[in-house]
Amino acid sequence: MTTEPFQLQSDALTMLQDWGNLSPHVLAGFTTKHGGTSSGPFTSNNLGLHVNDTELHVRENRRRLADSLQFPIETWACADQVHEDHIVKISRDLTGYGALNYNDSIKGTDGFYTTDKDILLTLCYADCVPIYYVAPEHHTIGIAHAGWKGSVKNIAGKMVQLWKLNESIPTANVHVAIGPSIGKCCYKVDDRVITEVDNILSSSDTFDSPYQKVSDGQYSLDLKKLNLLLLLNAGIDRANILVSQYCTSCEKNLFFSHRRDKGKTGRMLSFIGFKS
Repeated sequence: MTTEPFQLQSDALTMLQDWGNLSPHVLAGFTTKHGGTSSGPFTSNNLGLHVNDTELHVRENRRRLADSLQFPIETWACADQVHEDHIVKISRDLTGYGALNYNDSIKGTDGFYTTDKDILLTLCYADCVPIYYVAPEHHTIGIAHAGWKGSVKNIAGKMVQLWKLNESIPTANVHVAIGPSIGKCCYKVDDRVITEVDNILSSSDTFDSPYQKVSDGQYSLDLKKLNLLLLLNAGIDRANILVSQYCTSCEKNLFFSHRRDKGKTGRMLSFIGFKS
């Protein structure tokens, strides 16, 4: 049975609720549309600096979140996301970049991890899949941004592999949460995408396909399920994976959606940090 890891704590935030049992120092969550200062198609809590919203509004929204989380803006790690599979280990000298000025963001990056306290890893979303990672015994946390391109490049599994190779973290010690994203109910793709999906999945995954054909050349793709399968292939125990049931496209009152809003929309922010 799928466990819902996100709980609405307020209009401003959706928060991971189960990881407090793993480590009381882990703070992780996903913002909603509400509680900010932006207007128009970005109403009101747009956290994306790259979507042609008024920068002063976005900066204020980010400062409000920083105050709420008690993670100062200069402790944030922020990326120039490009739908690839590049992952950066964050140390203190990489924090603050991109937090208030998008041009300073860490370039060409769709995944972060750290072993340091008091660093907030952040990424932006408007339908793509946020993937959160924690290995409490090894004091390691991470986050990844997986649209269909990042998914078929297996950014989900690459994080696990990096932790195993570079940090000596056994897969049995890794816990993962798959956050709100566009659901199979709203996400239709073509043969080009499905060919890439088939290429990344193992033969055993064909018995639990993440997509269904709806018409000639059109398929309903479940990005969350695709990333779940890739995490299982990477060796993560199913009992250690939480999967959100929220569809960002369906939940118009909660989330921005690039597809539903035809590209003119804001961004939610995923975040995870270890508090000292």
